[in-house]
Amino acid sequence: MKCINLERYSPTDIHCGYTDHILRIDLSEKSVEIQRLLPEFKERYIGGRGYGLKFIWDETDASTRYDSPENLIVLSGGPLCGDPRFPGSGKFVVSTISPLTDTFIDSNVGGHFGPKIKLCGFDAIVVKGISDIEVVLFVDGDRGTISFYEAPIFDDSLELKSIRYVERLIRELNGGSVDESFAAVGAGIGAKNSLFGIINSIYFDRIRGRIRAKQAGRGGTGTVMRHKGLRAIILKSSRSYLQANQPYDRDSVKDAGASLKKVISQMDPHQLRLSSWGTTGLVEYMDRFGILPIQNYQYGSHREAKKVYGDVFLDDFMEKGYADGCFKGCNLACAKGAKEILIKRGPFEGERVEVDGPEYETIAAVTNMGIFDPQFVMEYNFYCDQYGLDTISMGVSVGFLMECVQRGYLSEEDIGYRLNWGDTEGAARLLHETAKGEGFGKICSLGVHRAKRWVSERYAKRYGKDPEEVFSELSRFSMELKGLEFSMYIPKESLAQQGGYGFSLKGPHHDEAWLIFIDQVHNEIPSFEMKAEALRWFPLIRTWFNAVGLCKLHWIDVRHPDASKTPEPSHNIPTLRYYIRYLNATTGWKKDIDDIIRDSERLYLLQKLINIRNGKGTREYDLIPDRAMGPAFFNEYEAKRSYYDNWLKERVDGDIPNDPKERHKMVMELRREDFQRLCDAVYHEKGFNSKGIPLPEKLKEVGLWDRKIEEFISRYHQK
Repeated sequence: MKCINLERYSPTDIHCGYTDHILRIDLSEKSVEIQRLLPEFKERYIGGRGYGLKFIWDETDASTRYDSPENLIVLSGGPLCGDPRFPGSGKFVVSTISPLTDTFIDSNVGGHFGPKIKLCGFDAIVVKGISDIEVVLFVDGDRGTISFYEAPIFDDSLELKSIRYVERLIRELNGGSVDESFAAVGAGIGAKNSLFGIINSIYFDRIRGRIRAKQAGRGGTGTVMRHKGLRAIILKSSRSYLQANQPYDRDSVKDAGASLKKVISQMDPHQLRLSSWGTTGLVEYMDRFGILPIQNYQYGSHREAKKVYGDVFLDDFMEKGYADGCFKGCNLACAKGAKEILIKRGPFEGERVEVDGPEYETIAAVTNMGIFDPQFVMEYNFYCDQYGLDTISMGVSVGFLMECVQRGYLSEEDIGYRLNWGDTEGAARLLHETAKGEGFGKICSLGVHRAKRWVSERYAKRYGKDPEEVFSELSRFSMELKGLEFSMYIPKESLAQQGGYGFSLKGPHHDEAWLIFIDQVHNEIPSFEMKAEALRWFPLIRTWFNAVGLCKLHWIDVRHPDASKTPEPSHNIPTLRYYIRYLNATTGWKKDIDDIIRDSERLYLLQKLINIRNGKGTREYDLIPDRAMGPAFFNEYEAKRSYYDNWLKERVDGDIPNDPKERHKMVMELRREDFQRLCDAVYHEKGFNSKGIPLPEKLKEVGLWDRKIEEFISRYHQK
């Protein structure tokens, strides 16, 4: 490998969860800068998402797009990232301006890379600029060197297998071997050729003796990375993870972690069984409650769905007998994997490969195409990871295009081949074309929002229609908002989850407010007022998790036995107390729940300000499509006619139309009204005006008020 530039540095020691140093990389200049942060910076912005928000707010503007040289990629854990004594501490966040949404996006991901950033002496890595050649960045914390290498071309096979490509890079740098001292991130050919490319977080699984990967999947983070000419960042440090955070009170950290591990061991086997099944077990839950996306979210269950239930993958594909946490010390261990999977389609047909997954979201992305083939799920998982494509955005984009065929907006002639529900060959072909930037894959690679524009203009020209009218028709069933594709839960019967998607600042992602279980399954927030309050509280707590560097599953998916004794069981406050104890024991702070809510609200509102600045922060960008509110088309109403008719009887005081089509129309009118009413209630809870703009007093309350913000926000309150 050809070294372009090498800089020497002295790794900073970690103290109470922080190094207080940032590694800045300028790809245009192939240069390095180490920035020291003042103590008040971490007190206000914490880490993870908070650091990404602050740097992007300060160093980009409304004109910055994903491919602008000044756009940043910020990779940051947080003060609680990287301590094996507490479960779920391997998370870090990738932040950037998204190619899909044109505003701030962050994607949280597990593995060893976040902890390694700190072991190498930094709280974050901030990347700007665009390289004139593709490069690899290597930070060697053992030797104290930071090197730029020209990205080598090994062979055609590794150009398509981005995870294996990075493994080969590590071997080249380490005399042919791979071990736990390395961790890396990389992006593949699909990230280069689409707007929804992922970043793979790559680490060595010592027990299995092989490289594995987790994904920063949403919003096109990998697309930004490849556009900048950055193939991979590789970190090396032999320092022990047990010495990583150097906490203020080591014994309290250990006690808090042991308490949470005990709850997980006791409760998970009786709840979602994530340690046994991973997230595949959610498929059965979602199918039974009508939440599993089928045929572009038209339906929520299917008679064939049992073919892709969790037990199928557990019995037929997953490796058994492994502790599968994506970072050390996690006894929830939900990161399942498989090996010796025979590939039956595509460029690697006939090979036996290892697959990390599948996760629930990947399985549901496949059912969203009307496909219920577990073998196809495994291949889809493998190819998306190696190509560097988001399984969610890919699956939702294919589902949208299939429905365009169903409803006559696209023909076989437009696509070049058949693309119908359940068509594994057509779906597979489109997957490979999307990754390679070929054929109709060039349209799919744009994501739903931009593909919708292409379809509407093509259809309008062919039939002499107004493109805007066609675009509006397609918007009824295009499952995107703010430019981001919906994650894989049908919110039609959960007003709370509709709001969770609509008000999500990054776009319709369950990361900010996954309320469907507590609303639709457990019915723990039955009143309108409870739903509105939940839509204020849950995003703030989940923002905090993304700031400190922790996985949320241990809190949201494993209910503490004492939670039922509290006024709001869904908040799971007994478990949350373990996290606060861990925070204070690590940092030496003395914070309570109110403090972390306030800290989180500051970050949440800063993200809102970026959205407003970038043109995606007002009420119109919170309004979800008809398909997310209810039965957008009559066939959906007919599939659950008795349910919707009963809903009308409970809701309407007066006569209900005899004509089923009129009843369907009434259902949708009422649901649109409900969502507008929810907007008003939630904006009030959050301290926004009716347009979704934060009020000055709310910004002042959390300490987000200076001349720049005052001048900026006043323009929106004057309109």
